[in-house]
Amino acid sequence: MIGNRITHRTADGVRIPGTWRHAFIRNGGQYFLTDLFIYADGLIDCWGLVTVAEFEEKLRTGWVATSFPEGGEASAHELADWKFGEPESWITPELLVAEVRDTIDELNGRPDSTDRCLAAVDVFLADRTEENREAARAAFLAVPEPQRRFALGDMDRKDWPLRVLVAGPGGRTYLEFDGTVTQEKYDGALAYFEERARWNTQRASHVPADGPVTPHASAIQLNHSYAGKRVADPGKLGLRHDYPAPITVADTAYPSVAHAYWALSVAEPESRHTIAAAENAPAARTLAAGLPRREDWEHVRTAVMTYLLRAKYDQHPELAEVLLATDDATVIYDDMNSAFWGDNSGQGRNWSGRLLELVRSELRMRGAGIFDV
Repeated sequence: MIGNRITHRTADGVRIPGTWRHAFIRNGGQYFLTDLFIYADGLIDCWGLVTVAEFEEKLRTGWVATSFPEGGEASAHELADWKFGEPESWITPELLVAEVRDTIDELNGRPDSTDRCLAAVDVFLADRTEENREAARAAFLAVPEPQRRFALGDMDRKDWPLRVLVAGPGGRTYLEFDGTVTQEKYDGALAYFEERARWNTQRASHVPADGPVTPHASAIQLNHSYAGKRVADPGKLGLRHDYPAPITVADTAYPSVAHAYWALSVAEPESRHTIAAAENAPAARTLAAGLPRREDWEHVRTAVMTYLLRAKYDQHPELAEVLLATDDATVIYDDMNSAFWGDNSGQGRNWSGRLLELVRSELRMRGAGIFDV
């Protein structure tokens, strides 16, 4: 359904998440292969935003096409033109609408038709009345047919246990080749779900050998700032590279990590003292930007920053405690001047955040006495 196809649109300043799938739009008698965008607020972009009800009308009139005539003219914009030869479609208007409705549910974190089906099956397995079986069968058949095969997430059995279970002994599934469900087949389906329940219970209580996958602490954001002077209790502001926490590296004193970084970035050693004496970090950056850069700077800059951050937190134990207090949180560092160092609303690479997490890990390792470093 959604997978990695993630997009969004902005409405009234609000980000509306969405996804897309390929589709054909018929316009002027020609069929155009395009992307159908589906958004969490229930709007679908099929060359214009429409509601689900309006989308159904687009399908009814053939604007969004699910069947194609022999010899019909087709186009993929700026890619190719062709004519259909022996066209065959695997989707109907009903299936496409059902898929769109499921996708909107998924985008909103609501149970989709597969989730509702499995919930109904659980109710039947807990109380095996014919009424509950019929409800489970109806919920199963409400799942778009292409998705039914994968409802259990079992690539070997596909949906065989489901369709047999909801059909019941003496019943028939939606697939003709299954034939009549025998008691033996039905018992096999029951055994499958009993085993599946045991596996789900074990999976729910399973603890990874190396601990949880995600941080247990909430992410922290270090917003872009212009730290002018030291304060008694800087808090997270003290984790910014431009915070005035003087460091000494290679017998040279710098007012901040940012001063040192920009001084070391230039090719002429005699210019570094001028940059180190800059009034503040932005001034240091401006001075460095006007001077020739080291030829290898893009290759060594992350190593240099790592070295400088280690120096900062070694030479300022009080700031090391602030960093350690972030626990295992993801550090999101904003830097409006650099998409390399900053996260910048998800548009940057966040190298500053990554290196702060690395140095934090080294500080924690040292504190735990794991290695003598």
